[in-house]
Amino acid sequence: MTEAEEVELAEALEVLERERVFLQGIPPRLRCIFSARQRTIILVGGRGSAKSYTAAKFVARRIDSGQRWMMAREFQNSIDDSVHALVKAQVDELQLSGCRYDGTRVYGPCGGEGFYRGLARNLESMKSTFALDGVWVEEAATLSEKSLDLLAPTVREEGSQLLFTLNRGASADPFAKRYLAPYEKHLAKDGIYQDDDLLIIEINYPDNPWFPEVLERDRTRDFELLPRAKYNHIWLGAYADTVDNAIIEPEWFDACVDAHKKLGFEPVGQERIGYDPADAGDAKAVAHVHGSVVLDVRSTNAGDVDSATNWALSYANRRKPDAFIWDVVGIGAGLKGQVSSGLAGKKIELVGFNGAAIPESPDAIYKPEDGEIAEPKTNRETFANRRAQFYWMLRDRMFKTWLAVEKGRYISPDELISIRGDIEELAQLRSEVCRIPRKYVAGGKIQLLSKPDMKKLGIESPNMADALMMCMAEVAVDDDDFDYSRSNPGIRY
Repeated sequence: MTEAEEVELAEALEVLERERVFLQGIPPRLRCIFSARQRTIILVGGRGSAKSYTAAKFVARRIDSGQRWMMAREFQNSIDDSVHALVKAQVDELQLSGCRYDGTRVYGPCGGEGFYRGLARNLESMKSTFALDGVWVEEAATLSEKSLDLLAPTVREEGSQLLFTLNRGASADPFAKRYLAPYEKHLAKDGIYQDDDLLIIEINYPDNPWFPEVLERDRTRDFELLPRAKYNHIWLGAYADTVDNAIIEPEWFDACVDAHKKLGFEPVGQERIGYDPADAGDAKAVAHVHGSVVLDVRSTNAGDVDSATNWALSYANRRKPDAFIWDVVGIGAGLKGQVSSGLAGKKIELVGFNGAAIPESPDAIYKPEDGEIAEPKTNRETFANRRAQFYWMLRDRMFKTWLAVEKGRYISPDELISIRGDIEELAQLRSEVCRIPRKYVAGGKIQLLSKPDMKKLGIESPNMADALMMCMAEVAVDDDDFDYSRSNPGIRY
């Protein structure tokens, strides 16, 4: 071998060694991002999957090649909240001699640079940020609609890229609805979705050959101690569609999706439409239930309450249900005339629902379904009001459906609930239904947190869930017009 050949071989071996070092710690599933041409790259999954580690290597190499990158979070109070330490570690680990860093930035050769922003407090200044080759957003599930709207036009250099790393938050989060919901079936089946502009990779701890033993001990402990929904969120990247003291588990909801197909029963019996006019500024919603099957749930943000009510009445006129039920507390109290006029001449029973009223059939015995309540009591003794009672009916139906679908227990379809899987806003419905918290009060009655109290905790108004909840009991339909002068209007059996 000549001296020149020896030099060439040594250089080739050096390149291979650098590449081996570079790939160390990167799960095989994620290695494709380094050659990806898609503008938007999303790495999504649970703890211990090496998403952030891989993203830091990705950005460090880009800076080293002369690119200018912004690394962002929705909320960042100081540099300590950023990924600066993670990127610096990669500069050192990869021995990127062309890069240097100080306390707030990373500098590469040929103008390469990495800097950090908290988006929520810097949206206006972000508009003037220029010459960006890319943005890496960590914890992207927390991004607001406004931040998402501004990111893409800010990063407009030819060949520029958007890199998002996250564990899923709620399925109703703006990021989830825009970037994940349309492709969840692909991710569930293949763990990846890609087209010319978008690459999404689902990755969790089993996909990481370098998953550390210390995290394995944490994972094992969490598997034994945590509720399954919380474990699945932390370690398997599932949506966190639950809150403390939530009355309905996400796995119950999931069992209900197309349960009539899974269990072999059809929609039969009474058809009811529930309408929640909601508060000013909140979305309005309708739900359409046929027997034990939820045919549709949808919402609208268009117009004021009068326009939204006309939208709901038009929906009811097309669907022709046996009963139309709406919330008469608050803003709904003034809709009686509009509802009566809008459905005049139709064989549709009109029912006002008062969630603050005493429970229906107050002296009837409520039989506990899952051990949550120690012993049977009357409805009056069990529930603080009608809203709590009807949400608990929804809870019982979902729990029984989970028993039937997942545990193979036979339960009459009349006691179950099936939610059609093709409902367009299914993810939003899941998020709302699984985020209804119980409020513990003296005397032990079941009471739910009010909408204003939920908003204080950052839980959005559950208007689709409310529309569904109002449809839980069959309405006694007769030929007489509904008497609005009756006190305590509500569902009639």
